[in-house]
Amino acid sequence: MVTVRTLTAEELDGALRLARRVFDRFEAPEYSPEGVQSFADTLAQPEYRASIRCYGAFDGAILIGMLATRNAGAHITLFFVEETYHRQGVGRKLFTAALADAQGSVITVNSSPYAVDVYRKLGFIATKPEQVTDGIRYTPMRYQSIS
Repeated sequence: MVTVRTLTAEELDGALRLARRVFDRFEAPEYSPEGVQSFADTLAQPEYRASIRCYGAFDGAILIGMLATRNAGAHITLFFVEETYHRQGVGRKLFTAALADAQGSVITVNSSPYAVDVYRKLGFIATKPEQVTDGIRYTPMRYQSIS
């Protein structure tokens, strides 16, 4: 059974390693070398690490997915699930946990090309066409809860 909870500071390195591993498998092939390096550089920045709230999905004691938010839950900055757990509801469980903690009704994300359909299934809509910044390809998207 998959459980989701907020990660401790001590668990952050493991979550960021998972993010990098999944990024390398699914997203890096679509990015320029500059974009791959920008992603790695962001994960290494102490101020970035201090600015995120990270959720982990566990199969028993094994971390299988992670989602990180910034700005009191108003922006998803990282969202990765191990390949063997894709299409099993792990991402939805992570998003539901983050949504429950978000302080506002709007959540934004700059989705990688690979994840646009995942975000659409969660209820996000694109707000602008795909863009590129520092070699990172993304589509700005928005979710608004109905409450």
